Amino acid sequence: MRTVRRIVAGASALALAGTLGACSAGDGVPTLTWYINPDDGGQAEIAASCTEAADGAYRIETSLLPRDAASQREQLARRLAASDRSLDIMSLDPPFIPELAEPGFLAPVPDDLQNTDGIVEGAVQSASWNGELVTVPFWANTQLLWYRKSVAEAAGLDMTQPVTWDQIIQAAEDQNKQLGVQGALAESLTVWINALVASGGGKILEDPEAKPDEMQLGLESDAGKKAAEIIGRIGSSGLGGAGLPTADENASMNLFQGDNGSFMVNWPFVYPAMQGAAPEVVDDLGWAVYPRVDAGTPAAPPVGGINLGVGAYSEHVDLAWQAVQCIVTPENQAQYFVTNGNPPSNLAAYDDAEVNEKFPMASTIAESLQLGAPRPQTPYYNEISIGLQRTWHPPNAVTPDTTPQTSTDFILAVLRGERLL
Repeated sequence: MRTVRRIVAGASALALAGTLGACSAGDGVPTLTWYINPDDGGQAEIAASCTEAADGAYRIETSLLPRDAASQREQLARRLAASDRSLDIMSLDPPFIPELAEPGFLAPVPDDLQNTDGIVEGAVQSASWNGELVTVPFWANTQLLWYRKSVAEAAGLDMTQPVTWDQIIQAAEDQNKQLGVQGALAESLTVWINALVASGGGKILEDPEAKPDEMQLGLESDAGKKAAEIIGRIGSSGLGGAGLPTADENASMNLFQGDNGSFMVNWPFVYPAMQGAAPEVVDDLGWAVYPRVDAGTPAAPPVGGINLGVGAYSEHVDLAWQAVQCIVTPENQAQYFVTNGNPPSNLAAYDDAEVNEKFPMASTIAESLQLGAPRPQTPYYNEISIGLQRTWHPPNAVTPDTTPQTSTDFILAVLRGERLL
């Protein structure tokens, strides 16, 4: 793979790290290093709890990865390519898992962790590659449709039933309101495109396992063209606000909290954030499953979160998987949701009373995760995601007549080495 070759080319600078390995403390207890994405301290708390529960079998220490997912991917991929033995447990962003699994950088998931009963479907799909579970779901994430009850009521929408993008666009237009969506030149735009295409019954990548010169994209399908129509309509009409081309999740939340807020697609973090920043909005706040593209087809909401992998070069693979088994218990997932706002991948955690008290939309999150569709699962995800961002931005320039074709041509040319990102 070209991606792996680029990683390996830069791996020599990290070769020293690969000689460090997972060490033992002075008391002889093996120390496992868990590389975590930034959070509010929840993963470190789970590490301490599982260390105590291990009763001397192992000790877990956490090491913080960069804040953005792309930098996390680059650091882990380079170190794995250098056979770094200190990478015991890794918190992995789902889109980058195939890139690490394909060259054998991840240790096989043991049989006692292969059982996915009770795990939300979206998380299982995102943790797999080539039909096999290659990582273990930890926490899962999805976008909901958040709405101002007063706006939905004025539009005559029954929010106990599924609504479509056309309906919420029309409601916002009729009331001179704005929609909270993410149009920035960033991963959030890929998330939006993928959710729209999948909700329309299509796929961005038809065969994830195909070689680059044999890949086929589904952007020129009816689903791809409808996705372009929705994005272009919101962009060209001004419904996404003047800042749509740079709007990320926080910006769209701020737009939704304003006087012209109506509907918003966003992750569950917005609920506790709005409780502190805009309690008057929370009084008028409702939530539902992601909008449908077609009234007769269930939505396929975005899926995110974190899965846990074990480095293939770890000196304590078996102990690392034992630690993973402790980390992902429903009790730990429920506590992590309550303290850090990251939803569980295990459905049993949604029965927790404290979870439902703090997140009254917990059941809607679980339903959404069962319907969710991961972003394209491929070792070439980075090329596809950046290619989409380059060709579907800015939103006001997106059209169903030209954007799907232009995007397809550009991405395939990049994959075949004929164009540069």
